Amino acid sequence: MEAQNKIIGQPINPVIENSEEQLPSLSDLHDYEPKLEFDDTEINEPFKSPIQGAVLEQYEIQEDEMVLPDHDSKLGNALTEEDFDQLLDISAANISSGNMIKKGSFDILGTDRQGNYVFGIHASKFPDKSEMESFIRDIITKVNKYVENDYSIVYFHQGGITEGHRPSTQTLWSCYKDMGRAYKKNLKKLYVVHPTRWIKILWNCFRPFISAKFSSKLIYYMSLDELQQATGLDISKLPEDVKEFDRKQNPQNYRNSNNSSPDVVDEKSLPESTQFGVSLKFIIEHNQCLNYIPPIVRQCVDSLSITGMIDTEGIFRRAGNYARINELKQKVNKGERVDLKDVDAYVVAGLLKAFFRDLTEPLLTYDLYDEIVAFLTWAKEDRPRNVKQILREKLPEANYELFKYLVEFLVKVMECEDLNKMTSSNLAIVFGPNLLWSNITMSLEEVSPINAFIDFVLQNHKDIYMVDIHNPQIPID
Repeated sequence: MEAQNKIIGQPINPVIENSEEQLPSLSDLHDYEPKLEFDDTEINEPFKSPIQGAVLEQYEIQEDEMVLPDHDSKLGNALTEEDFDQLLDISAANISSGNMIKKGSFDILGTDRQGNYVFGIHASKFPDKSEMESFIRDIITKVNKYVENDYSIVYFHQGGITEGHRPSTQTLWSCYKDMGRAYKKNLKKLYVVHPTRWIKILWNCFRPFISAKFSSKLIYYMSLDELQQATGLDISKLPEDVKEFDRKQNPQNYRNSNNSSPDVVDEKSLPESTQFGVSLKFIIEHNQCLNYIPPIVRQCVDSLSITGMIDTEGIFRRAGNYARINELKQKVNKGERVDLKDVDAYVVAGLLKAFFRDLTEPLLTYDLYDEIVAFLTWAKEDRPRNVKQILREKLPEANYELFKYLVEFLVKVMECEDLNKMTSSNLAIVFGPNLLWSNITMSLEEVSPINAFIDFVLQNHKDIYMVDIHNPQIPID
């Protein structure tokens, strides 16, 4: 886009300080939970396995025997900057010996329609039985910083687990007991894909020892198509062995369609008012975007910038009503007028996250993915210069302006940290997966540097944006 098309827009609305109404804290509401996920009184005694090995043996179940199962069906403590830095250092060090997680056994599948992390566990990549407990505890440690927000897990059973790689019931029970409250409380759904009868029997044996609230989060899916419809995940990014197994189990889903190929958006057939689910280029070409800022983004930021909204506790971390967010997205895409004046803060925040998540290409672009993922490998003294070069020289102009606009707003959110509990690290964890993602499934080792990159930008925004990228006479430090 040519420079002359750039129109200088009005700055972000400052936080309005003229509100005299005493705003109540939401802490009591968020911390109150009438029923814990697990009754600790049941586990204070020495361990007694809910099922014995002999119980499973008498069923003589073949792991390749597939059955159609029935569909059984607030906020954690904010991370401090020091804690976040330590977690990032641990993430960088995890690419070393002692890491029990085999490549491909545990990864991040992306985010669901609410913008929450979705983790994938693959039974086909499980380690030997002797290493299983260390493997599970390593996963628990790695996802510790993510479970303070809502999240879901997809377990791909994929035809079963061989005897030498099957975790014992005692190992599963022991690890479940040691999981913190946030793991159970913030887990939204546990999807089991391609289950066998062994899995269902195992769950039914554990059920008497687990609360009904936690049990209701379990959902069985016999196909990737069901998983995609429920979560909105791009199944084309899943490992080939998972997709191949699904083709064999559900050939009817592949006769008239190709589930292995991502959906391609034909923007020519869409209304020009569309702002969700299209490219940034399409939005700029068909809408009045002051300084390359899409109208709905500016509207969300303006709405959230006032007192009573920007200081809402857990803003961007607590999920807004999905149905309401989807309704607003449809109205925007149809070109209808949307008034956010009386809309709930969490809904507006969810709408803003959804905009970036729904872009056909991440705002920080696929081209810069590998460089940003390498962030934690850079020497600390090199990080300021490298980040400036990426943003000022390599990010397209429209993407740069929109990213800068978002950063300026998130900095204002950070300034209300005492009320909204949103530090730069919390905002980085929330926005990281919505600003950059891979063409394929990402591992935790890739997500951590993305979040660290965003956190670095938020903490050093003044230095990064102190000069204009369009002034070639000012050198980069």
